[in-house]
Amino acid sequence: MTTHPSPPTLPETLREDARAWVRKLHSGAATQWEAQAFRRWRDASPLHQAAFIEARQQWRVLQPALNRLVRTDAEAASLHRETLRKPATSRRAFLGVAGAAAAAGVAGVAVYSPLGLWPAANEWRADWRTAAGEQRAIAWSDQIDVTLNTRTSIRRVASDDQAEGLELLNGEAAIEMLPSARTFSVVAGAGRSIGESARFEISRLEGRVCVTCLAGRVRIEHPAGDRVLLARQQAVYRDHSISGIAAADPEVASAWRRGELVFKQAPLSVVLDEINRYRPGRVVLMVDALRGKTVTATFKLDRLDLALLQMQRSFGLNARSLPAGVLVLS
Repeated sequence: MTTHPSPPTLPETLREDARAWVRKLHSGAATQWEAQAFRRWRDASPLHQAAFIEARQQWRVLQPALNRLVRTDAEAASLHRETLRKPATSRRAFLGVAGAAAAAGVAGVAVYSPLGLWPAANEWRADWRTAAGEQRAIAWSDQIDVTLNTRTSIRRVASDDQAEGLELLNGEAAIEMLPSARTFSVVAGAGRSIGESARFEISRLEGRVCVTCLAGRVRIEHPAGDRVLLARQQAVYRDHSISGIAAADPEVASAWRRGELVFKQAPLSVVLDEINRYRPGRVVLMVDALRGKTVTATFKLDRLDLALLQMQRSFGLNARSLPAGVLVLS
């Protein structure tokens, strides 16, 4: 009787790095030096090689869903066109990177990955980063605490060697300031949020930034206009626009800090997008007619598989599990 060894258990941070390398090699922004760095990373251990093989397989499995999203989602299509318009590296550097990609067996995949499995290029500048399902508390100073949610990348913003705030590259963060704390700023995309003795949360996901003030005062500076938020208020902005001030529901906004996801009449597509942030792999909904169906529910972050099972039954969906944590609902 022939036995086969079990596949190695891969740390989620290693999986994230592997996905980042797959994206980097096909971004058009990689250099020959980065291609060499990739080879060194891949050859560092059998676990590194296994993580890369898994990421490569995951990318290939998701190609039909990626192509479908670009065809049917106007925002994804716009981001895809913008990516393609960006200047490429020199031909010599590109050939070096392409050679590394071909040697690794990942040639022929798309440049743009709108499903968010691979970190964006700017996330490589992060000083702190969390993996899928991970949350991390950072004692920024004696008077300021920062908590990172799942799949979040931030970097310290400093001036004259003195920390004055952070840049949110992707994901979601909560800021808690003591009443005696001086102002603390968070740069995210085109805007900057300045907390004044405040507790506030800020998310940056797929070009959309949402700022929620829970206590104190937060001033948003944006090219399209400034906003001042007080407790239980929020505003949303993108690169070229900013919303008005709206009422915020702290129960929903801060649920992740209690280990929950709370949805109140949220579209099914939004619910699945949120769940995808917390689990390795990807849940892909293939039934367009169900995307707008609403969901009101509270899910535990440590029991998301049960949440998915409940939605499968509620909407009569069939589930197909694919390698690398991909779940297709049809």
